[in-house]
Amino acid sequence: MTTAGVLLAAGGGSRFSGSAHKLLAPLRGRPVLAWSLDAVLEAAEGPEIDEVIVVTGAAEVAALLPEGLTAVHNERWAEGQATSLHAAVEAARSGAHGAIVVGLADQPFVVPEAWRRVAADPHPIAVATYGGRRRNPVRLAAEVWPQLRSTGDEGARNLMRLHPDLVGEVPCPGDPGDIDTVEDLRTWN
Repeated sequence: MTTAGVLLAAGGGSRFSGSAHKLLAPLRGRPVLAWSLDAVLEAAEGPEIDEVIVVTGAAEVAALLPEGLTAVHNERWAEGQATSLHAAVEAARSGAHGAIVVGLADQPFVVPEAWRRVAADPHPIAVATYGGRRRNPVRLAAEVWPQLRSTGDEGARNLMRLHPDLVGEVPCPGDPGDIDTVEDLRTWN
């Protein structure tokens, strides 16, 4: 079974009041997106992740995406995160993958090892934990894709609530902190 690493980079970043989209904002000398992208690309160098899919939308991020990955533009990004997850699932189906591992582009300190550990977990749904708290990335086997919502601003959380018996928790290194506001950016810079 092959697995795609999916980076969701489509949202509008409405809570971020900076002069640029939050994914393009400089964090330690590089755009926020670059940090997250590097982590999933490095994870894909190992056997756990076979392809990298980036779902784009509100921000013009094409210049940051290297050749060799699959970019999927979500025209419906403003309708919520579920539409981006749905776009990723469709791309994974087209690529004949049996699972996806989904992370968020505004979480720049999720390390490659977290991606690898979650990708290797055998549960139908595997979720990274940091200090016992569930965060991203999340692995979703193809068998659960039909149960994912296709609208709204919730990815797999609803599915995890409805089917806790399918969920495996995976302790991970790194930090799942996200960049939602200018203050978050200042904290991490």
